[in-house]
Order: sequence, then C-alpha cells, then structure tokens
Amino acid sequence: MEKLIFRKLFNNITLFFLISIISISLIIWITQAVNFLDLVSEDGHGLKIYFMYTLYNLPKIISRILVFVFFISIFYVIIKHEEKNELLLFWINGIGKKEFSAKLVKFSLIYLFIQLILSAIIVPYSNNKAKSFVRQSNVDYLGSIITAEKFTDAVKDLTIFIGKKENNLLYDVFLKDRLGNQKFQIVSAKEGEIVNYNNVNYLILYDGKIVDHDTGSINSVSFDKTQINLSKYLTKTVLYPKIQEASLSDLFYCFKDTVYLNNLNLKLEKPEYIRCNNEVLGEILREILKRLYLPIYIPLLALIASIVALKSKDFWQYSNYKFILFMNGFITLSISEISIRYVGDNKLNNLIFIILPFLLFFINYLYLSKNLKSQKL
Repeated sequence: MEKLIFRKLFNNITLFFLISIISISLIIWITQAVNFLDLVSEDGHGLKIYFMYTLYNLPKIISRILVFVFFISIFYVIIKHEEKNELLLFWINGIGKKEFSAKLVKFSLIYLFIQLILSAIIVPYSNNKAKSFVRQSNVDYLGSIITAEKFTDAVKDLTIFIGKKENNLLYDVFLKDRLGNQKFQIVSAKEGEIVNYNNVNYLILYDGKIVDHDTGSINSVSFDKTQINLSKYLTKTVLYPKIQEASLSDLFYCFKDTVYLNNLNLKLEKPEYIRCNNEVLGEILREILKRLYLPIYIPLLALIASIVALKSKDFWQYSNYKFILFMNGFITLSISEISIRYVGDNKLNNLIFIILPFLLFFINYLYLSKNLKSQKL
C-alpha cells in the first residue's frame, strides 16, 4: 500500500512537472525566437540557419527553468493532495512526516541527475552547435538587409551603401572592403545585382571603378562588369565558442597543472579557443561549479516543499504558512543564482558557496524535526 500511494504521488508530480516545463519552455522559446529574427533581418543569415539556431537553444531554456519548475511541481501537488484529504492516506498507513519528506528528497535525486546531464553535457553541446551554424554560414540574405540611402555594416570588414533599390537591382552602389590594418578597397558602380550560382551568392556590378588603398599608395581601375564572391565574408556574429559552450574536458584542462587537479593525472587535449591563464581561471571554475554543483539545490528544494505537509488545511494560518514556505523556496533559488556569481573571486567565496546548500538543508531539516517533536507533545 505504501508503494502504491507514493507511486501515485510521484506520478502526479512528474505529470505536472512535464506539462509545466513543456508549456513554459515553449513560451520562452517562442519569445526568444522573435528576438533571434535579427539573424535574418540584420545579419543576413538564411531561414534554415535561424531555425536551427533557435531550435538548439531549447535545451538551455529547459535547464534554466527545471529547478524552479520542479519546486513548484512538488509544492503544488502536495497542497492539492492536502485539499482533497489525500495526504491522510499516508498518515493512516503509518507513514511519518519525516519519512514522507525523506522519500521526496530521494525522489528529487532523479531530477538532480537529469539536471546534471543537461547542464554538464547537453546544454554546452547544443549551445556550441547553435553557434556553429552561424559560424559556418555565409551571408545568405544580404540582399534583403541592404536598405537604400543607408550604410549596411552587418558583414565583417565590408560596408555597403546604395542610393536606390528596385527588386533585386541596386543603383549607385558604394562598397568599402577592409583588407588589412592600412589596406582597403573602395568599389563604386552605377548598377548592381545579387545573384546565386550553385548556392553561392555573388554581387554583380556594372559600370564602375575600383580604388585600392595600400599604406598610402592609391591605384584605381575602371570596369564595365565585375563580380564579388560574398561567401568569403562573415557576419559580425561571435565566431569563437564562449566558455559557456566549452565541454567539461576543455574546462578541466585549464586546471590540470594547478592545485585543483594536479594529483588526478588527467589526460586532456589543449583546447584551441580557451586561453588558460589566471585571468580566466575564476570564470572557468564558476562555469564548472555551475554545471556540476549547482543542481545540488534540487534535494534542498524538495525538502522545503515537503515541509508544507506538516500543517493540515485546517490550520488557522494555513495560507500564510504556504506563502512563507513558498518564499523560502524562492529565496533559496535566488541565493543559489546569486552565490554562483561570486565563485572564483577568492577561496573564502568558494568555500561559502560549497557549504551554503548543506547549511540551508540542515536548517530546514532542523525546522522539520523540531515541529514534528512539538506535534507529538
């Protein structure tokens, strides 16, 4: 009987959790997808790049809200069980409230594992994959972002100005192509058009002049027709992976010769995009603990949510009691997010961050035990 009623409770929590996290994630994802339209409207990427980029950002959204949604799920389901008198089944079958809380904490370990997989493996991979679509793409929609009588500089090292635009035809075209520190090329033409040959975009210019400027030396040549391969240009989007997109093995590499990992004899390959120096060690340590340690708050939040079962709905201050416990969970979540920002600054901050969830767990467990003893008196 005990297994059946706990199974029903866990199933209800899981169902509510899935419905909530899918609904909230989709709302946030759609909102972000609208913001990401700049990839097409300003940076000139194609719709396929835009779709894949937004799609690969979904795991990050799920990971960010998972802990909060899990807390809300336990809190809400327990309250609903109390309002329907279904919690009485636990007490009638001899299940103590401390055992009830312990079971929920153990159940939360499943979600802790899911969050670890998300934050440590899936999210960095999906973030890097999303950026890779942008890094490897050319400027597919340059023609759509060029505006008449306005300088367009969405493309790195290339500035474009046109006097007039009709459909795909451009008039009074001006281009400045930066080729180096003191070297650039200016191209002017009366007319031009953007065409696509074999999935490569070309800018065809007619009746114009090319002026080359190289460390003070100027050369010019006129042309009737010339073409510029636009695939060689990249947008101003960040090209190199950020620390948040790096794999754990790459992050651990920076600590392999330090006091953190010098005794583990890890065989790691040097990442090409991370400079392992004292300036970034704090940020890298923060990222590692964010992925591997921050999910430890999940059992703590499960304990806080389970405390709501201490009081019945007949308790005269039951509404205030629920509100205080909810605020306790919300403040705990806020503490976890704020405390991670100070990791890496110094050893004291790191120690406080490590101890803090255990201290909060002990305080809440002490409150649970003290209230159970007072109820028995």
